[in-house]
Amino acid sequence: MPIYRLRDELVFPPPELAEPNGLLAVGGDLSPARLLLAYSMGIFPWFTEHDPILWWSPDPRFVLEFADLRVSRSLAKVLRRGTFDVRFDSSFAEVITACARTRRPGQEGSWITSEMLQSYQRLHQLGHAHSVEVWSQGSLAGGLYGVALGRCFFGESMFFRVPDASKVALVALVEHLRARDFELLDCQMPTAHLASLGARGIPRDEFARRLRRGGVVPSPHPPQGAF
Repeated sequence: MPIYRLRDELVFPPPELAEPNGLLAVGGDLSPARLLLAYSMGIFPWFTEHDPILWWSPDPRFVLEFADLRVSRSLAKVLRRGTFDVRFDSSFAEVITACARTRRPGQEGSWITSEMLQSYQRLHQLGHAHSVEVWSQGSLAGGLYGVALGRCFFGESMFFRVPDASKVALVALVEHLRARDFELLDCQMPTAHLASLGARGIPRDEFARRLRRGGVVPSPHPPQGAF
């Protein structure tokens, strides 16, 4: 199948036309309207600093069902101790910057480019992007960020400076979303770490149905999520 080249027009090809690896389109921009349209269609950007903008819609799609979250005995002990202070949307810029600076196995550089940093901070200012911060002794110990549309949360990245801090952020996020009757937590691509926490793959067409059930319909100007 061809890889679609995006122009100035605010449009994406249908996600089912993606390559077997999930790559759907190249080009376009990271304007709020394009990003929000992409997420509402089950598409997300993922590229490195020197690449063109690449847009993906993998099949299967990795998600974390709230009931499937696995909390190990050691993590349960950490949670019971109350060592960490968890906050929401108190330091979005610091969280996304820390995620961008975190070096990950098998990756030479970060996919959270300077352009991505600016674009998602703009989404945060507009009320669509959110962060979970985990603090220890007054310092940011870990956290995560993502995008909320309707009753669906699209996780983007997480980091930790203190062991277990990112896991505490994820548990706090799941509890937060479950209390607000969210439909699902999107994890995008499979990783061993997320699989160990209970995430699994579902077919892309099922993912699309779940988005609709969560109140997410294709639009470049969706209302703020229920976060």
